[in-house]
Amino acid sequence: MLSVTDLALRVPRSPGRRCLLGIAGPPGAGKSTLAERLSAELTRSGLRAVVAPMDGYHLRNEVLRARGALARKGEPDTFDAAGFVTDLRALRETPIGEPVPWPLFDRAIDEPTEGGVVVRDKDIVVVEGNYLLLTDAEAPGWAEVGELLDACWYLDAPRAVLTERLLHRHTAGGRSAAEATVKVTDSDLRNADLVAASRHRADQVLTAVDAGYRIG
Repeated sequence: MLSVTDLALRVPRSPGRRCLLGIAGPPGAGKSTLAERLSAELTRSGLRAVVAPMDGYHLRNEVLRARGALARKGEPDTFDAAGFVTDLRALRETPIGEPVPWPLFDRAIDEPTEGGVVVRDKDIVVVEGNYLLLTDAEAPGWAEVGELLDACWYLDAPRAVLTERLLHRHTAGGRSAAEATVKVTDSDLRNADLVAASRHRADQVLTAVDAGYRIG
């Protein structure tokens, strides 16, 4: 069993340039929590770290509505994959000290917010999202992501845990229990199956157990 402190020691170091660590996994696995805990631990140890979530690249609701895709929000083609890749490349190529704006996602309004965080002097960026390990055959536009990361970890969770967390997320966001069930079964869990097929490409696979993480 590894603590977050143990995991922080496993983060690649890239003297003189920024390190990009990916945290991939299905929706509801706890990627955001792990990314935030890891960033805080890295900062506590004297490094300069920040979280850059993939969620800020959701297409806006008006765009999804026009495409008839709003009910599928969260699936690979409902994100701006090209913009995500472009900004990842900027994180990779921009010298430390120069600003790189990064959008965030505001769950209160269910929309992305431009320039939600500006990465400037950070040595390590923890990039978390569902689709970091996909190939273009699985979802067009995502294959370049993995090539831009120094390493990518996969956070796994049992299907029953994913289902419970996702149902709670959707009902907390205003959906009825019936609407949440449809969203989870018809969209979220299909996404989880797609993401699971990329699991073998990760540098290491983690599962949350109590306050720690198990490898494998």
